[in-house]
Amino acid sequence: MRAFRQVDVFSAEPLMGNPVAVVHDADGLSDEQMAAFARWTNLSETTFLLGPTDASADYRVRIFTPGGELPFAGHPTLGTAHAWLEAGGAPRGERVIQECGVGLIEVRREEGRLAFAAPPLRRSGPVSPQELREIAAGLRIGPEEVVDAQWADNGPGWVVVRLEDAAAVLSIWPDPASLGDLAVGVVGLQPAGSDSAIEVRAFVGGLGVAEDPVTGSLNAGIAQWLIGEGVLPPSYVASQGTALGRRGRVHIDAVGDTIWVGGETRTTIAGTVDLAELPRG
Repeated sequence: MRAFRQVDVFSAEPLMGNPVAVVHDADGLSDEQMAAFARWTNLSETTFLLGPTDASADYRVRIFTPGGELPFAGHPTLGTAHAWLEAGGAPRGERVIQECGVGLIEVRREEGRLAFAAPPLRRSGPVSPQELREIAAGLRIGPEEVVDAQWADNGPGWVVVRLEDAAAVLSIWPDPASLGDLAVGVVGLQPAGSDSAIEVRAFVGGLGVAEDPVTGSLNAGIAQWLIGEGVLPPSYVASQGTALGRRGRVHIDAVGDTIWVGGETRTTIAGTVDLAELPRG
């Protein structure tokens, strides 16, 4: 039996964020066992806490969707750090250092929230006209409705399209078959006076999840793009999950060259899980 927590991430309200399943003491589990459990939880991500292989790290995490493994993801990073700390984990230094597929990720504690330092983009730059046509068709909008588009991939493969405003973002009902394996983020500015600066949605059918409720990695990429373009200020709050009945809030803070992506975290389920009978492959 292994300790297990399910952590709600990116909302101060119970059950209004994005849950992540966290299995503690996962050393010894095979890739096949981890993948099988992730398919069974059927959450956007399930994580497995292991001993670090890098002496600088406090722990290592592997991140699985129902469709496969990711080198990095945002809400699992915060949820896993929360679970590790709650279970008695003590960071070696001022910040938690997580080891994952993209390397070492810093996690800091701030004003009751956790925040991770956004990793460098693996792919950035403009979207080609052909790619934009395919993405627009998958979103069931015309290419002329796209204000701008950029690759903002920090692991999951994100390509981001900016629409005229938040209302346009919330009106989208995509065609998952047309989007295929693309991980598409959509963003639009909120009206003046709103409690958030932007509305965000994330469509990730290729990972086994049609729409992710609240997405740290996508918001990190959006911040790196739109703060750099001067569209968004160095610090702001993003809203996500509205279309799914959630109230996710992602807190962005640019400090020098580092983008910090933060939010509230809380454990909703705690217990043990028996994975001994799962086939090892």
